Amino acid sequence: MEPGLFITVIGASDCSAEETKLAEEVGRELARRGATLICGGLEGVMEAACRGAYSQGGITIGILPGNSRKDANPYVRIPIVTGMGYTRNAIVAKSGQAVIAIGGSYGTLSEIAYALQSDIPVIGLGTWSLARGGVADKSIIVAQNPMDAVEKAIGVIRKG
Repeated sequence: MEPGLFITVIGASDCSAEETKLAEEVGRELARRGATLICGGLEGVMEAACRGAYSQGGITIGILPGNSRKDANPYVRIPIVTGMGYTRNAIVAKSGQAVIAIGGSYGTLSEIAYALQSDIPVIGLGTWSLARGGVADKSIIVAQNPMDAVEKAIGVIRKG
């Protein structure tokens, strides 16, 4: 068990079946490793990751865009109401010691940017790739599978 690990999982609320599977596996592995899972608290990747962590007795925190705890998916143990809409993405991204991005749309891309801007490592699992001036930017650490994503997240936190 790794005490004091806070890892954010980000991804689209409207995701594919494969992304759902990946997110649930990431959540399960984070809980097995004793990490607290932070996410945006809604459906899709967020719900799948929380479901995986919840199934293993893990702690799940949902940083919600709206004004009601009732908006949280059923696997969020600690709902945080912000009333901030997508502005809450900065809080989601900056609350973890590392971020695991699974798939995702533009909201996920904004969270990736917030994390990288704050020197928080981002591990990508089938997510965005970046380029500057046509040259690949290797800021996102590419993972091959859920176990690899969790291992890389914990590894970069330990290097700290």
